[in-house]
Amino acid sequence: MPGPTLLSSTPAAAFAEAHSVCAVPGLYELSREELEDLLAAEPGYRVKQVWEGLYGRAQAPSEMTELPGALRHSLSELPPALEVVSRKSADAGTTVKWLFGLHDGRMIETVLMRYGSRATVCVSTQAGCAMACSFCATGQMGFGRHLSVGEIVEQVVVARRDAAPDRVSNVVFMGMGEPLANYDRVWDSVVRMHADMGLSARHLTISTVGMVPGIRRLTQERLPVNLAVSLHAANDNLRDSLVPINRRYPLAVLVEACEEYVATTKRRLSFEWALIDGVNDRRKDAVELSRIAERLRAHVNLIPLNPTPGYQVRGSSLSRVREFRRALETLGVNVTLRSTRGADIDAACGQLSASVTAAEPRNFRVAATRPAKEASTSLKTSWS
Repeated sequence: MPGPTLLSSTPAAAFAEAHSVCAVPGLYELSREELEDLLAAEPGYRVKQVWEGLYGRAQAPSEMTELPGALRHSLSELPPALEVVSRKSADAGTTVKWLFGLHDGRMIETVLMRYGSRATVCVSTQAGCAMACSFCATGQMGFGRHLSVGEIVEQVVVARRDAAPDRVSNVVFMGMGEPLANYDRVWDSVVRMHADMGLSARHLTISTVGMVPGIRRLTQERLPVNLAVSLHAANDNLRDSLVPINRRYPLAVLVEACEEYVATTKRRLSFEWALIDGVNDRRKDAVELSRIAERLRAHVNLIPLNPTPGYQVRGSSLSRVREFRRALETLGVNVTLRSTRGADIDAACGQLSASVTAAEPRNFRVAATRPAKEASTSLKTSWS
């Protein structure tokens, strides 16, 4: 039986040149056709064995015992795309956050959240972000580069291995970066998660701050994934300052694209709303939001804002958050108050990377403690 050709027939340098985003090829960087080329000297069934090991079982090559030892060794020489810089947990181990180093020295973050026997993974799609949202730690650090398909997919693989025996049932593209600005690679990763990892398209959620061309492309895709729009303001003046992309795609244009998405896909739209004290948590903000949400029959997720060093405005108080939720409910909006997880391990996107880069660019030590739980007392506040 001939031995594996692997990198002798597909040199790492040639593969890297063909994949300009990720200069170091890894197993999750390969398409199935490229894996077939890589294993050209092996029996045809080896490709299926390796592919199912990688995606179906989230195995490292060394764990694929059905393969010959020489092949396992050769496959193991392809480096992982992600190097664990830090792994921290909170909430009695139900929240885990990784800081991963990439081949070029950039860093990204991934969060695993367990809910009973199931788990959700929040993945990054870019190193940094060009959207420059004023309250977002990732937006403050600027744009580094797009992530490759392998770098996105491997985040889910790492989380699956960590979550076992619990099952990863949901993936949300809400980590670092703007997913629809890296559309092609994000969509390729969605297809692999659905077709090869067995995740339901209805359990995959793509978030955007309002990239209208991407929303329109998403509307035409065959997989009915969920769309979450990070809205944060429901009038153009305020949204221009919080989410600068609004100057290019103002609310009227964004709402029209969302209407098309809902009408075509029949999927429910959700709005993300990070509550900022005195900025977007007033009654008039609730009224403006309710008008758009009612028009689109959208669900609203309220997010208590985590503090960010570069943004001095505070998140809304617990009492203010509850008042805002009650106002929306009174106005007929379906609303959920998202629980704050991992605040003390910098679990909001971009915070861990920013804190490590600022404090210890070469020494990745981060303290981990449990976040404070929501207070049980109900407080009254005045509304403006």
